[in-house]
Amino acid sequence: MITISELGLQFGKRILFDDVNLKFTRGNCYGVIGANGAGKSTFLKILSGEIEQTRGHMNIDPGNRMAVLKQNHFEYEEEEVLSTVIMGHKKMYDIMLEKNAIYENPDATEEDGLRAAELENEFGEMGGWLAESDAAEILSNLGVREEDHYKKMKELTGSEKVKVLLAQALFGEPDILILDEPTNDLDAQTVTWLADFLADFRNTVIVASHDRYFLDMVCTHIVDIDYNNIRLFTGNYSFWYESSELITKQLQNKNKKIEQKRKEMLAFIQRFSANAAKSRQATSRKKALEKLDLAEIRPSSRKYPFIKFQPEREPGDRILKIENLSKNGLNGETYFNDLTFTINPGDKIALLGRDSAALTALLDVIAGDIPADSGNLEFGQTITYDYLPNENDSYFSNEKDVDLINWLREFSEEKDEQFIRGFLGRMFFSGDEVYKKSSVLSGGEKVRCLLSKMMLRKPNFLLMDEPTSHLDLESITSLNNAMKDFSGCMVFTTHDHQLIQTVANRIIEITPNGIIDSLLSFEEYLASEQIKQQREELYGQMVAI
Repeated sequence: MITISELGLQFGKRILFDDVNLKFTRGNCYGVIGANGAGKSTFLKILSGEIEQTRGHMNIDPGNRMAVLKQNHFEYEEEEVLSTVIMGHKKMYDIMLEKNAIYENPDATEEDGLRAAELENEFGEMGGWLAESDAAEILSNLGVREEDHYKKMKELTGSEKVKVLLAQALFGEPDILILDEPTNDLDAQTVTWLADFLADFRNTVIVASHDRYFLDMVCTHIVDIDYNNIRLFTGNYSFWYESSELITKQLQNKNKKIEQKRKEMLAFIQRFSANAAKSRQATSRKKALEKLDLAEIRPSSRKYPFIKFQPEREPGDRILKIENLSKNGLNGETYFNDLTFTINPGDKIALLGRDSAALTALLDVIAGDIPADSGNLEFGQTITYDYLPNENDSYFSNEKDVDLINWLREFSEEKDEQFIRGFLGRMFFSGDEVYKKSSVLSGGEKVRCLLSKMMLRKPNFLLMDEPTSHLDLESITSLNNAMKDFSGCMVFTTHDHQLIQTVANRIIEITPNGIIDSLLSFEEYLASEQIKQQREELYGQMVAI
């Protein structure tokens, strides 16, 4: 258990949070949420001991082992993958090194032999004899191939290193597990495996994530950083979000009678208690929600950007026809070959595939940013499109180092400053922030600028490559709703499970040997045995998407 009392953190005159009193107990999973800059990662660093609070106390029960998801992807470059995972249990790993050093020492004494025997006993009690097989199992479940287990870390790709570091944190059943954005770079099936793993985890989990689906699947409690404080609420993210919205609406309606408000709250709690039966943390959450007084929850101070894509004209019957399209990477690898499909009116297509570079290449080709190696694509005459790329530095280079008003004005027919300010204000660029130079924007600010550009241009066909990258939960929620309400067509890629499930009405999975084209919902798609068989045939082996 972790007990926090009167904890505060201050940088100069800025108080990040103050007078925080919390308890994190065994068997629960706590989801940490808050607006960008609220201090989510900073709070996790205090818990892990990486930084120290300004005031207050934090106590961890004696003997508890803590594991933390490392963010430095280059820390173990010279280590073998399997050894890197076992290093997650430092005491076990140190014992293993010490006893092996004794065995390898030709001049070892009788005293050394006795010490080795002691170490063997301790090693066995920790489960050390199963360490390699346990580490290998976690790696395989996370999608790291068996042939990569004995490679050096420096030989892996960036996304593979992320999975190894996650395996390191999960290894050895730590008493306290702290995870900052654990689903980054994970495919949908691996996220589901991780959710199942954490649901069965018997100890304490504290996780910060922008993945709403993941938070809903694993969390028994939400830790909300808001109002310069940190408060604990029972339930998953959806319960916290919808209850906060309900209370806000009730506060706005001053004429509503208290009894009517109480009935609304009780009905709300009962509905979520029933829905909890479908979640992975069902029993404990259902009991907790039934006892909950909704008055505990305070309306959030966070605001949601206004995002609405309104086409200037509705698309006609012909949207886009792609025939025999092919593209190879710089090293000659096949991204896609003889790709043929037609986009129809009303289509909202989620592109899937194990190679994100191939998906980006397809969107770049459709947007006209790069040429295809062969094949054709033909837009309908009524189609106007706009593209939100994942790699967007070209829009914000030093050569275009202007303030945000002039940056956005370039994409607008209406040049009036107040008009431009209005669009920037929708994305929370207000006051002097509109004079910020475009070259110094954060990742999230760049995406919000590109979304403003997209709204200004009023296309009827949207292309989006990982549009939720760098966005906070509030912006992701607004974007999700805008994409769902959009009356035109779109093609998008994302790792956000909820975005695909709620927006896409068609799924196209790209492989080097062909495509899988489906009208199933995303969850039906993931569960379909027929789709799995198609994928196996196309890849030649079973792989996660």
